[in-house]
Amino acid sequence: MEIEIGFSPCPNDTFIFDALVNKKINTGAFAFKAVLADVQTLNDWALQGKLAVTKLSYGVLPLLTKTYAVLNAGSALGSGVGPLLISHVADENAKEQFEKPVAIPGENTTAHLLFSLAYPKQQIKKFIKYSDIEDYVLSGKGNGVVIHENRFTYEEKGLHKIIDLGEYWEQTTSNPIPLGGIVVKKAMDESVQMEIDTLIKKSIEYAYSTYPQLAPYVAAHSQEMSEEVMRKHIDLYVNEYSLNLGDVGRNAIENLLKVYSKMHKLSDDTTDLQFVNEAKI
Repeated sequence: MEIEIGFSPCPNDTFIFDALVNKKINTGAFAFKAVLADVQTLNDWALQGKLAVTKLSYGVLPLLTKTYAVLNAGSALGSGVGPLLISHVADENAKEQFEKPVAIPGENTTAHLLFSLAYPKQQIKKFIKYSDIEDYVLSGKGNGVVIHENRFTYEEKGLHKIIDLGEYWEQTTSNPIPLGGIVVKKAMDESVQMEIDTLIKKSIEYAYSTYPQLAPYVAAHSQEMSEEVMRKHIDLYVNEYSLNLGDVGRNAIENLLKVYSKMHKLSDDTTDLQFVNEAKI
């Protein structure tokens, strides 16, 4: 059985899925075909129901709980892993920039949700690809929200941090930051859902068995990064929650949905939210 699985070319995702899609582990009756795209594209595809299994931003999950369930393995949660709001000017002048657009890496992203939580009155926004945001801020057009490897490179370009939006989330909610996760269509047979979840966990365990050596698959999709930045990326976004959401991870995701509902003045009911292998420890 061939299954298409969507994820980004970022080091944390290729680290997680390398062994799975390249058959470095025994996948039994399943063959996984990688479909690589940036996170906003993956979010859009999830809204269209294009892929049966896909990475997405937890910021878009509130719109998808009727059709997708969250896998226990493969998520990016943690402390100190959130997006940063940056400016091309020092902190004392940064607030003036809110009269200009703030560049955000996609409308239905966790980055947007966390920014909106911290700055609910900011209405002027520009949604662009995450890798273009540093250049946008450097141009002086406005502030920007950076994610992924840009968290490690913005200072080298003379840019300044205004606020760590993930830190704001942690202080406000006392939860780890739920950035992104792997979901599977609820229509898929439950036994298949559980097997996919188990195989993703095994793929991560295999990746850790050879780390800090970087697999060629990871390096091939991150050629513009140094190995140091690749490892920082992996160390930041792949952790115990990637192997097992656990009660803490699931509670953080549930709370994110409740925050989304409150911000959009919707019911905070999360009964459609479903986790695969929820009882796994």
